[in-house]
Amino acid sequence: MLGDVETNTVSPVFVGRTGELAALTDTLTRAGAGEPQALLVGGEAGVGKTRLVEEFLAAARRREAVVAVGGCVEIGADGLPYAPISTALRALRRALPDELTEALAGQEGELARLLPELGEADRAPDDEHGTARLFELAARLLERLSAACTVVLVLEDLHWADASTRHLLAYLFRTLRSGRLVVIGTYRADDVHRRHPLRPLLAELDRLRTVRRIELDRFSHAEVGRQLTGILATVPDAGLVDDIFERSDGNAFFVEELARSLECCGDSSGLSDSLRDLLLVRVEALPENAQRIARIVAEGGSTVEHPLLAAVAQLGEDDLDEALRSAVGANLLLPAPDSDGYRFRHSLVREAVSDDLLPGERTRLNRRYAEALEADPSLVRADERAARLASYWYAAHDAAKALPAVLQAAVAARRRFAYSEQLRLLERAMELWDDVPDAVRATLRPLDYAEVYPGCGCEPGTNPLRYLDLMAEATVAARIGGDRERSLAIAKKALRILDQDTDPLRAAWFWVQRSLLMQTLSRGDGWQELATAQGLVRGLQPSAVHADVLAAVAGWGALHRPGAETLVAADRAVEYARLVGEESIELHARLTRGWLTIDAGAVEEGIAEMYAVRERAEELRLVGVMSRTSINLPSSLESIGRSLESVRAADHGIDICHRHGLPESEAWVRANQAQSYFSLGRWEECRGALDAAAPLARSRKSNGLVASHRTDLALARGDFEAAAEHLAANRRHIGLHDPQPQHLIGPVRQAMTLAAQQGRLPEARAAFEAQSEAGLPPGTQRYSLPLLYAAATMEADARGLPATDPERPAVLERIRGHLKRTPMLVPVWAGYGVLIEAELARAEGADTPDHWCRAATAFTPLQRPYESARIRHRWAEAILTASGDRARAVRLLREAHSVAAALDARPLVESIELLAGRARIALAAAPGADEARAESTRAQDVAPAVDAIESFGLTSREQEVHRLVAAGYTNRRIAEELYISPKTASVHVSNILAKLSVSSRGEAAALAHRFRLYTVG
Repeated sequence: MLGDVETNTVSPVFVGRTGELAALTDTLTRAGAGEPQALLVGGEAGVGKTRLVEEFLAAARRREAVVAVGGCVEIGADGLPYAPISTALRALRRALPDELTEALAGQEGELARLLPELGEADRAPDDEHGTARLFELAARLLERLSAACTVVLVLEDLHWADASTRHLLAYLFRTLRSGRLVVIGTYRADDVHRRHPLRPLLAELDRLRTVRRIELDRFSHAEVGRQLTGILATVPDAGLVDDIFERSDGNAFFVEELARSLECCGDSSGLSDSLRDLLLVRVEALPENAQRIARIVAEGGSTVEHPLLAAVAQLGEDDLDEALRSAVGANLLLPAPDSDGYRFRHSLVREAVSDDLLPGERTRLNRRYAEALEADPSLVRADERAARLASYWYAAHDAAKALPAVLQAAVAARRRFAYSEQLRLLERAMELWDDVPDAVRATLRPLDYAEVYPGCGCEPGTNPLRYLDLMAEATVAARIGGDRERSLAIAKKALRILDQDTDPLRAAWFWVQRSLLMQTLSRGDGWQELATAQGLVRGLQPSAVHADVLAAVAGWGALHRPGAETLVAADRAVEYARLVGEESIELHARLTRGWLTIDAGAVEEGIAEMYAVRERAEELRLVGVMSRTSINLPSSLESIGRSLESVRAADHGIDICHRHGLPESEAWVRANQAQSYFSLGRWEECRGALDAAAPLARSRKSNGLVASHRTDLALARGDFEAAAEHLAANRRHIGLHDPQPQHLIGPVRQAMTLAAQQGRLPEARAAFEAQSEAGLPPGTQRYSLPLLYAAATMEADARGLPATDPERPAVLERIRGHLKRTPMLVPVWAGYGVLIEAELARAEGADTPDHWCRAATAFTPLQRPYESARIRHRWAEAILTASGDRARAVRLLREAHSVAAALDARPLVESIELLAGRARIALAAAPGADEARAESTRAQDVAPAVDAIESFGLTSREQEVHRLVAAGYTNRRIAEELYISPKTASVHVSNILAKLSVSSRGEAAALAHRFRLYTVG
């Protein structure tokens, strides 16, 4: 019998694809150099993707690469989370058992979500960051495995990939940075229609320079001829090649099927032009039992295990073996490589067989699958059991059986952090809800099928599961899974239902969720939603939802309205959380209270509370609290001037984030650490921290924070073009939808500084006045004091400009008003207060050496070299202007110059050097050289800086023109003053701008006034 059906329709000769195969094998060379490679192979069904990959894998094995292949599973709409990743990891476990064990050390509980054979997955008390953590650990595992040998990971049929697999794949392609690793994905291009879920991923990956795509075309006429020669083991007639090429249109799989028809029937002309009929002809040539087995396997999924197939087929062992042998011999079915089961050689045939089933036949087959699996769960792998049972019962149209199975599959998906799959399953459960008898729904319990979120109404106990419980679960699944629009839609629908209900606690919980989503989606600041939730719980007995609302209100207030009222809200949140025994909520509220306590002046008390929260969170392994503490503790320490301690706290936080796979949180921690490095004068380490943070940042806000700190560094180093770019990037990322002081005040200060440096003082003033009108409330000292310092400095630098003098008194008075209202509760804030007073005096021409001496005294213990160098510069200037202690001025200038040069703070270096030039001070001279001629040069200390002007190469006439530009004269007025033509004046101005390396008259004027080059009104 086998002699009649066995055939080989696969060509033993690999045809064409020379360029594509070369591109694939090139990845092995690149990966061997330690550069991970990512490549996508697309093409229509049957075009030859699998054969190309098989040829590549053979070449990889010849080069001693370790190969792991995983295929996506088509299992209805439910999906099977991480199916190809799990299969590939199993292959790696077989190939590299010792290496995998070593690479997994300490992370087995987390990575068991991807490879269930590792044991029971850790049950994290809070899993808000679970998916990101899992993805980061998976990326690190692959990097460790591929450190010593080349690893090739192939993920087939991505058009069937579940959302979690797509997200993980995108994460890997974005973040893999080291290792001898090649990741290849294949997909059917003709299946990826405009709304296909794979399409956005392909578009995203196209933007990555690290990912290459190969699209396979159909075979040419000559290639079809070579393929037929290989299949038939003889050179075919030209007419036959023409016929098959025309009928197959160059599709490699269709060529094989037509050749098989030719071999079986002796003629292919009788075949229908219909693709489905072409694919079914092979099946219809099989014995009846083999056809029956083909239909059962087609409906069972991508692969069907032999024991499950036997249970559904209900054939005797001999009959089953004979049917399978016929199907395998006909090259229709293949033994699955990683399990005791069978799959179709090509998925097109499976789809055609499945589509050919009658509706009742399909329903009965799915019921038999479900009943067999329910009777003996060991028939399939444990990690697939829930999803497949849910799919079978749903396809069997048995709502009463399907609902519990779908809910159980949703629980399994949640435990694997596959929130997208959980959401789809929950939506299917909501679809089935009304079709299920009340008696069945009454047996369902929240504790079995829904997470008990504080206050969501999914309370443990004997109460049955409710529709709103599913909505709460789906809201969280959609939010954490990244489908925030869907989450918001579900929350809104739940609140409409609750309008007809009397459940204020449940409504308040949904309002809190809605607030989080409004903030995340940039729809607003979320306060109105929180206020509604607060109103709903007001006057009610303490509960988990009450504590959750109060904690959310306190957290919101700490970011938007820091102060005494928000501190009271944090105290109440802590109290209520303790009353109801919700320690996670309590720790979040205590963390908020800690930093508000610091802002209120009780520094040691607040810092101690934050450290205590960190310790307790790590003890309980509350990853969400650990993440937040890692960010907030270094930030709070930096805000009060304890920069060294902040760096150490950030190191601890980075370790926490790295170990638990929290890239977004790590980006925040590294950005906060960069700010502390900047304060400490460790600017290269600051730049390095920002470079490390940038690729980890995932959200708009974290990207905005990185851009903000880059702006500060660029401004301090005089790279104004880069500063403008980073400032624009910050504004794009942050926007104005969520007016948090930390996101608004800093960029305003940066915009003011940039505008003032470029001679655009009116623009700088307008920015300051706008923020001044918006307010600088208590609790924002870390942002408002540097803003006031920048405002006072720009006014002092521009002193003497006639065009702006009338406005200056009002601006200075505004600065003083804010300063008086700002509490100076810690040394760094008090230091800024003294410094701002000194700059205000300089702006009025009334500063004395004592002003700067007091500022230096305040900043000396703070270990902030940049501010100290700026203070020493102004102190020296004040001494020289007052004809004071020249020796001290020389020493101060040299100290300031040394620090500024080491920091590469170019604007400060230039200011110091110009002042030294005016005062005839050689900054690098031997000690005592300037003091020896101090008396002879004292009279020139405040004279016009002729040498400094000439150092720019300005002629005498250009100096006269520059002086008038600094006084605010137009070209016409300059021409009248100097008795020259306006055209000549314009030429002089252009030459001056070029020699001074500035881009506008305003910048030229600002330079003149900043360094007091001329005596102007």
